[in-house]
Amino acid sequence: QVQLVESGGGLVQAGGSLRLSCAASGRSFSNYAMGWFRQAPGKEREFVAAISWSGSRSYYADSVKGRFAISRDNAKNTVYLQMNSLTPEDTAGYFCAADLIIMPTSRSDYASWRDIEYDYWGQGTQVTVSS
Repeated sequence: QVQLVESGGGLVQAGGSLRLSCAASGRSFSNYAMGWFRQAPGKEREFVAAISWSGSRSYYADSVKGRFAISRDNAKNTVYLQMNSLTPEDTAGYFCAADLIIMPTSRSDYASWRDIEYDYWGQGTQVTVSS
C-alpha cells in the first residue's frame, strides 16, 4: 500500500509557473506508474500527465502538452508536475495517483491515462490561476 501527499499548489497569475510534488510513503515506489489528474468545480476529473515506473516514458493531455512536465525521483519517492504558462483554465484541484505494476519490466514500462487504472490517490492540492 502507498500513501500519497501532494503539495505545491497555490494562487498564481496567468503566465506563471508552479511545481507540484507528490510524496509517496511505503515501499517499492518504483513499482508504481504515477499520474496527475485534475478536477475543476462542476467538471469531471480529467487526465493531466503520467509517467511510467522507470520514468522513461511520459504522457500528457493535449491541453497541457508543451506547458507541463512530469518527472519522478524514485530515490526520493516523489513525482513532480512542473506547470508553466498557466492559464485560468488550469484552475482545479490536482491529484496524484499510483498504479501498481505487478511486474515492472520493460514490457510494463508505461502509464495509463485512465483514472480507473490507478489504485491509490492523494487528497489533492488546489491550483488557482488568476487572469
